[in-house]
Amino acid sequence: MAIQKKNAFSRRLPDLVTEELVSVLSQKSSFEFKQLFEIIHENLRQRNAASGGEEMLRLRAYEKLQNLVQRGMVKKNGKKYKGLSSALATVNTAPAVVH
Repeated sequence: MAIQKKNAFSRRLPDLVTEELVSVLSQKSSFEFKQLFEIIHENLRQRNAASGGEEMLRLRAYEKLQNLVQRGMVKKNGKKYKGLSSALATVNTAPAVVH
């Protein structure tokens, strides 16, 4: 009898970087990426969720920010980013279940 191997995760962790991005960008302010990253990094450190090194976290945060810009949830004006609160309210950062 063959043993079936499960190759997918049964549960994924919530995307904390996107959650923090949405939280910070939901404010009425505009941020340059450096300032935005410093806030996100500090928030993740307080939650004890800033693992993997600062540079890797910076790259992940930038990639996720660009995805939000591409999806029309964040406006980019020069070097400043501003969240569109109505669009950011629809972002689902809950854990996804994969079978």
